[in-house]
Amino acid sequence: MMKIIKFSLALLLLVNVSVAQPKTTDTLMLLKPDRVFDGQQMHSGWWVLVKGRHIEAAGEPGSISAPSSARIIELKGTTLMPGMIEGHSHLFLHPYNETTWNNQLLTESRAERTARAVEHAKATLMAGFTTVRDLGTEGAGYDDAGLKAAINKGVIPGPRMLVATRAIVATGSYGPKSNVAEATVIKGAEEADGIDGITRVVRSQIGYGADVVKIYADYRWGENEVTAPTFTEEELKKAVEVAKSSGRMVAVHSGTEEGMRRSIAAGVTTIEHGDGGTPELFKLMKEKGIALCPTLAATEAILSYAGWKKGVGAEPEAVKQKHKMFTEALRSGVAILMGGDVGVFSHGDNAREMVLMAEYGMKPIDVLRSATSVNATIFKLNNLGYIKSGYLADIIAVEGNPAEDIKAVKQVKLVMKDGVIYTNSVN
Repeated sequence: MMKIIKFSLALLLLVNVSVAQPKTTDTLMLLKPDRVFDGQQMHSGWWVLVKGRHIEAAGEPGSISAPSSARIIELKGTTLMPGMIEGHSHLFLHPYNETTWNNQLLTESRAERTARAVEHAKATLMAGFTTVRDLGTEGAGYDDAGLKAAINKGVIPGPRMLVATRAIVATGSYGPKSNVAEATVIKGAEEADGIDGITRVVRSQIGYGADVVKIYADYRWGENEVTAPTFTEEELKKAVEVAKSSGRMVAVHSGTEEGMRRSIAAGVTTIEHGDGGTPELFKLMKEKGIALCPTLAATEAILSYAGWKKGVGAEPEAVKQKHKMFTEALRSGVAILMGGDVGVFSHGDNAREMVLMAEYGMKPIDVLRSATSVNATIFKLNNLGYIKSGYLADIIAVEGNPAEDIKAVKQVKLVMKDGVIYTNSVN
């Protein structure tokens, strides 16, 4: 009887593991869409052969040799493209019109926030975003590192994650805040000050699993909550020095001209939001290889929660400034990332940023590049962002041709990550 019980438990464990962790094999799959966007260019009539976790071949049908045993996946009417890369997400947040940022941090337990993050990760993957750069848990500690581990182990479905853990702010600058000086209030990021302080915090966050160091170079802590710089140029330079010595990128939140100037002088990797961008600053960014992540969708979402209805009446000043900033960035030739600050708005609606990028003046083909090869290059994801032989098989299919109508990226028909198909509504 004891042997039977042990065998049953072992069998149950095997079943649970196989369900939780989809395994790839050397099985071949031949994908036949109408066209393929390879991360740079659109190709009509191309096919893609996948073997296990990797792309075996991509090109004209006559150039691909697939055995009769290969699984054929017909994708009529679709465009095949690399799995999209979300450049600025917060999986531990949900839209502020559901619950304000303050109340998410102060009234939602870590267990609830993690449960939500699991659902957000799944929604992101199903929307065709197979990788995210998640820029801070906003009060949920290092739980993004745990979420990343759960995804990597196959416990839950979700995108590949580059995580920033707690993010870094200057003391007194960030929220939530209380009028009661004696109250102990949870903070949305980790406070640090001075050369020694910021060195310690950068190293600590790396030690707890940060792939990217996120710093707030300015915030709404000036008089009357005016946005003003926080860290000095020397503090930012030290943060960059420490982070880059370990191979980490540095993403800087900045919406002021001075905050951006200090960040550029410090040699950060990317500037998030960039509302204070000027032609001179974008010129410097281009020269130093610093990319811009404009987060257009977050600005529009926040204003809509305040009562603005797009297309009705005059545009708010913040939207006008975003248009101006984005136009100057396009003219400068600075690298522009695709990242919407999703979490401010709904996870799974990540492509909302791509639609706005086109609406604000970027060519659809360049929007596609931003969401694939450009993000992959800036984030040093050397085996992602392209449909090429040897690259990881993170591949999606969308209805129609997104190079002609960018809204097609919202019509996701197939999602493959690591050679595993998570959804296929075509076959």
